[in-house]
Amino acid sequence: MSAAPGPRLPSYIRDHRARLRDRFLAGGPEALPDYELLELVLFRAIPRQDVKPLARQLLDLFGDFNRVISAPAARLREVRGVGDAVICELKVVEAAAHRLSRARVIHRPVLSSWNALLDYCRTAMAHAEIEQFRVLYLDRKNVLIADEAQARGTVDHVPVYPREVVKRALELNASALILVHNHPSGDPTPSQADIDMTQQIRLAADALGIVLHDHLIVGKAAELSFRSAGYL
Repeated sequence: MSAAPGPRLPSYIRDHRARLRDRFLAGGPEALPDYELLELVLFRAIPRQDVKPLARQLLDLFGDFNRVISAPAARLREVRGVGDAVICELKVVEAAAHRLSRARVIHRPVLSSWNALLDYCRTAMAHAEIEQFRVLYLDRKNVLIADEAQARGTVDHVPVYPREVVKRALELNASALILVHNHPSGDPTPSQADIDMTQQIRLAADALGIVLHDHLIVGKAAELSFRSAGYL
């Protein structure tokens, strides 16, 4: 026998959900503030109750829509009302955002689609709570052939080994590199350790005829380019 259907939603909740869906379909995401966009995501995870209070609670705790979907599962689980279903829906949205932004840059000339690259780096790293270091490997035409996470660290440090970065470039037959890492503090200003590490990688790459195009530091609201700032 099939399970009996659950109780029907009160009409005011059904009507509210219908109005949100209609506004989203008619006007796109710009038609909804963060808490209503988050409600749309939560509808599937919590089908039989009002999700507006939880949406507002999550935004109060984490700050904005992007920070909610990027929050670690362990931190989300500490919020009352958040279980596996909610976490799954949020992480599906996060994964979709990452894949869409990556598709705009992978196997494409990076230097001629710089804004798409910045969007990808923001999506992948801006809201991470620990430092991550990635290397973008390019071929002779500056087409992105690989994007690899080299290391994960703490809230303010990530270990990077220049020899491993260059060794991997040789394995991929890459002709150029772009380094990317995030600052969880939100401030993209490079530390002296960032500057020293970049120069070590540049020297190792130069010795093998590999070009270091740039090093991007991603903050929560801004990015810094080593080349534009005069560090390279």
